[in-house]
Amino acid sequence: MMNLQKVLTGELVTLKPLTAVDYESLLKAASDPLIWELHPQPDRYKPEVFKNFFEEALKSKGAYVILDKATSEVIGSSRYYDYSETNSSVLIGYTFLVRKCWGGNYNKDLKKLMINYALEFVKTTYFQVGINNIRSQRAMEKIGGTNTGIEEVSISYGPPKKSFIYKICQPLA
Repeated sequence: MMNLQKVLTGELVTLKPLTAVDYESLLKAASDPLIWELHPQPDRYKPEVFKNFFEEALKSKGAYVILDKATSEVIGSSRYYDYSETNSSVLIGYTFLVRKCWGGNYNKDLKKLMINYALEFVKTTYFQVGINNIRSQRAMEKIGGTNTGIEEVSISYGPPKKSFIYKICQPLA
């Protein structure tokens, strides 16, 4: 059985299970409107909207706070969800990083940690990416994600949204 709350450490980041004490530092990291401009919920930088996101993350029991390994600064969040032993799969998502970590190797490092750990327990990792979120689509392609098509995805903050579904079945090098 996969432990969705294991501390994971890579070259650039450490992923530690999200706790209630992480709220203020994660809110600060999420407060940049440009992080959310392509996201299906573009106002997530607002404290009242982010609070719901944070509370859902805590309830998921699969959420992580992302720390810069060199500075211990909170630089984002990600989570595992919809883990299925039966289907031998897990979804990875709800990921965001502060802008200073965009375009480099931070996303690759955190995804490598999460994917490679998950693939010790499941055959497939999936990612749901909004159809307008070009930045995240490119990031998925950059790390080797295969676009399997479009699905209607249920979301807690509104009606279902169309998303591309990416999958990765091999560990990242």
